[in-house]
Amino acid sequence: MPSPYVRRRRLAVEIRKLRESRGLTTDDLARLVFHSRTKITRLENAQIRPDLAEIMNMLDALEITGSQYDRLLQLAREAAQKGWWDRYGMSMGPRQKLAADLEYNAASVRTYDQTAMPGALQCRPFIEALIKLDESQRSLNYQPERLTEARVNRQRELLRQGGPTYETILDECVIHRLTVPPQTMAAQLEHMVRVVSEQERITVRVLLHSAGIPGGLLPKSSFYLYTFPEPGDPPMAIVDTVTTDVILNQRAEVMRYIGMYDRLREAALSREASIAFLERVAKRLTDETGSRT
Repeated sequence: MPSPYVRRRRLAVEIRKLRESRGLTTDDLARLVFHSRTKITRLENAQIRPDLAEIMNMLDALEITGSQYDRLLQLAREAAQKGWWDRYGMSMGPRQKLAADLEYNAASVRTYDQTAMPGALQCRPFIEALIKLDESQRSLNYQPERLTEARVNRQRELLRQGGPTYETILDECVIHRLTVPPQTMAAQLEHMVRVVSEQERITVRVLLHSAGIPGGLLPKSSFYLYTFPEPGDPPMAIVDTVTTDVILNQRAEVMRYIGMYDRLREAALSREASIAFLERVAKRLTDETGSRT
């Protein structure tokens, strides 16, 4: 199944092009199909799942026929599909829901994490520790038990046969600055080492404190890059902010983040050196915890 969200973005572009090619405003199209302007705007911004009957009515009103009609209706069907994450509603949190959707049919996922461990590679004790941190800030917008279950499912889907290649650049500061118990951080690092060691298409690269990043300014936030198997689905960048994810799919914007990622990758440790580094830190944390008991 293609990513429904990616298909919604593609359908949104097609609907907007059709409307503009006929010289119609969003108000004009809304009147033509007996919908509100707000609904047309949300459809053209990929903010809602399309209703097939409404899309068929819209294509008829715009006098679309033949192979173009069939192609757009198929696109709408794919955009309306539901994935495993939809059974959670918003109880898993909107950001994780979007990540699960995009990961599901991605060809590749590349992430730079400067404030968190990669969500799809977290072990259960670490997830539970993060939830406690969220609770202390009173910033929960999800149901903790559902988020934990969903994040475990994300990992299962990522590791399934035929899943995407996945590479994350992990800023070393995440290991030292997150105030989770040392034994929990050790368990998380050991978990990542185990996953990476068993799965060739999964890579973690550590960006050390001392690493200089060549070629320009430093990144201002974490970000995530996705490519998809079909040529009609362009690459996408998701930029992490405190309150929401910013979604970018304009080529020039995405290319800037790809360039930034390549610079970070050049500065980070190799796959093998990163595994060795994570193993050393996990052992040190375990030894320190043992010496205090």
